[in-house]
Amino acid sequence: MDESRRPKVGVGVLIVKDGMVLFGKRIGAGGGKWSTPGGHLEWFESFEQCARRETMEEAGVEIDNIRHVHTTNDCGHEEGVHYITVWMVADWKSGEVQNCEPHKCEGWHWFDWGDLPEPLLLSNENLLLTGYSPFK
Repeated sequence: MDESRRPKVGVGVLIVKDGMVLFGKRIGAGGGKWSTPGGHLEWFESFEQCARRETMEEAGVEIDNIRHVHTTNDCGHEEGVHYITVWMVADWKSGEVQNCEPHKCEGWHWFDWGDLPEPLLLSNENLLLTGYSPFK
């Protein structure tokens, strides 16, 4: 097997504030699709550290009460991607949402869990298919 063809590890972060969840419309990789903050797990980084870092880098907010809630195996055959996504949920702690990486995201918005934007990034679709809700 080609060593470069192994799945990548991503961390997705469901940030909860006032009964809403934060989603952004992606540009580039996953372009045109909506996703929570998140990104690649770095060398020797914990899931919690990655969630905190990615949230600050992408949306400029601090999070608290970070916990693992699910893991999805995201095989995007058409896109030629394979990710293992470690899903974390966290409470918004402080800061106003900003689009800190405008070259990667059109902007961030708060959504009701029952009325999420479409289309969703594959990992987000797969999480929804599990029936998980950050509000149960």
